[in-house]
Formats: sequence, C-alpha cells, structure tokens
Amino acid sequence: MGGGPDKEHLVIAHWDPEPKHETSLIKQLFPYIDITYIQVSRNIEPAVDNSDQISDDLWKSATILLTLFTLPSTKDKVPNLKLIHLFSAGVDAWSNHPIVKDSDIAITTSSGIHGPPITEWIVMTTLVASRNYKLQYEWQKQHDWSSQRNVLQSGTDWAGKTVGIAGYGSIGRQAARVFTALGASVHAYTAGPRSTSSARKDNGYFVPGTGDPDGSIPTAWYSGTDKTSLHTFLASGLDALIISLPLTPATRHLFGAEEFRILGSSGSSKAKAAGQKAFLINIARGPILDQKALITALNDEVLAGAALDVTDPEPLPKDDPLWDAKNVIITPHVSGLGSEYSDRAYDLFVTNWKRHEKGEKMFNLVDRKKGY
Repeated sequence: MGGGPDKEHLVIAHWDPEPKHETSLIKQLFPYIDITYIQVSRNIEPAVDNSDQISDDLWKSATILLTLFTLPSTKDKVPNLKLIHLFSAGVDAWSNHPIVKDSDIAITTSSGIHGPPITEWIVMTTLVASRNYKLQYEWQKQHDWSSQRNVLQSGTDWAGKTVGIAGYGSIGRQAARVFTALGASVHAYTAGPRSTSSARKDNGYFVPGTGDPDGSIPTAWYSGTDKTSLHTFLASGLDALIISLPLTPATRHLFGAEEFRILGSSGSSKAKAAGQKAFLINIARGPILDQKALITALNDEVLAGAALDVTDPEPLPKDDPLWDAKNVIITPHVSGLGSEYSDRAYDLFVTNWKRHEKGEKMFNLVDRKKGY
C-alpha cells in the first residue's frame, strides 16, 4: 500500500444509521473515495455470518471496508479489497475467519480510542468496591442514614497504593495517568523489555491529551512471556491488577489459581498491615482468566474482589456461578462504549488513510502471526 490516490470504493457496514457528518467529512477529505453505507442487522456475535446482507456486486467493487462484525465470507468475494478497518480494538473474534487466515488483506483496528471510557469504568468500579458504595446505595434506597461506623471506616483510598497494569497500551497508560492522580504508584508489565526511554514511548494511536505518551509514569517495569516473569510482576506489591492484554493462544488462561494466590498475597506494606487484599480488574477478554479458578479465589477471599467487563463465555449464562461470587462487579462488555466512540473510530480511519496516502505505516496494522 502507499502512493498517490486512485479511485476507491469505501463500503461501510454497521448496524447504526449512517453518521452523515462522518461520511461527509471523508468525502470532503478524500474526493476520490466513493462511499456506500449499508445498515446491516444488529449482530453482537461475530460467529454469526451476516455477510449476505451485502450483494456480491458490492463486495466485488469494494476496495476499503469499515465494519464491526460483517466480513466477506471468503477472499474470492472481494478481489479488489485492500483494507479492512474494524471498529473493534481486537481481532481475536475473527482469528479463524478465512479473511484473517487465508488472505493478506491489510486489517487495522480501532485500538487506541478506548483509553478514556474504559479507564473511567475501571476507576468507577474500583471505587465502588473500595469505598463500599454498593452497601451505601442500598442504604439510600431504604432511606437509611446509617451509622455503621465499622463499615464506613473499612473503606480505603488509593493514595500510597500500587496498581499493576498488565499490558501497557493506550488503555493501560490512561489508567496509569488517572491512578497516579489519585496518589497511587504504577507497575507496568509488557511482553518485551522497555529498558530505554525511547522503548517506553507510545508510538501508537491515542486520544490527544490522554495516557502516558513518554512512558514516564511507571515506577517499575516488568516484562517477559514466561510464568516466572509474570509471577515476579504479580509479587511486586500490588494492591490492584488491571488486565489489558490482547487474547492470543499465549494469553489464554494466563491467570489461574497460582497467579491469583500470588496476587492475593502481594500488596503494599500498608495494605498488608490493614489486612487488605488485591483487587482484580479485567477489561481485556474473558478467556485470559481461568474463570473457575477466579470464582474459587473470590469465594475463598484470596482476592478482595474483582471488576469484570468481560467473561467466558459472553453473554454470561444466567446460572453461571460467577454472578454470585463474593465481591464481584460484572458488566456486559460495555466499558469502552460512549457517545464519542463512533467519531473516534472514524477519526482513526481518517488518520490512517492520510498516512497511507503519504506511504507511511498505518496505526494498528494487524500482525496475523501475533494475533493482534
């Protein structure tokens, strides 16, 4: 890819009505791009193929595709397709799809736009747990001006605590920024070492004014892909662990009973003295955790609690025991959503296409071997 502009046909397949302010802007910026917007039926399950909602002729003429869960069934249907931009942050849901497995069509994701909303969800749920808000909300509904001092005094703040972040991308960096503002220290964990200042910089796409572009926030960095490296990180005195890793074969069930045990017995010295255990937050993908082991760790109070925006499977069945585990907060994979989502996803595509015009590498270009 690269070089000067040619006539392009952009097909946008999404379940929302056409955002005409966005499609008009694309047309204004790139007059040589023809746009066809197809409002497909709502589909929250990638495994369900809804590609037949786009005609064969339209698939054949498409050179660019913007979508969430609508991919051509085979590469033969899209002989002219050169780029797929996904409105999602990950590509793991499509790992076995023929377009991912059997084609070399460039794929980019919307990774980088989720830092602000997901961080706010992380902070919201963490404070709900650490400040005993669920109980206080029940008091409000009962019109009860409670004076249970033992409960009121059991809450804890985050000044002087340590937050571990596994996966220091745009989400992890924004979480680091906010928790630092609360007075916490941050330990970062990445697959590869970040031993120099240049290696710690964020060279990807991120929402302006957010995150940790220079990588200067963590007070400690850990790295590695083996269990020993992970365990060293988990034992570094963490009062909370945020998981923001991609789901790959290497990260599936990366966190199990042993990891929860190490994390639960970690904690800063002040937290240990107060008998406080570590809190776990997962906004990545459910299968990164061994969910049965997590339920046991919660019910046995190995961990203080957990905030989960993702589960295994999704949707979580009504009779799944995770719902009733001790001190768990569960939301239906919504932490990244918000009224800004669409505009930011389109802005990322526009940014990438400008880079393509200049012959520069696009942000979030999927490496099929890595799986993200």
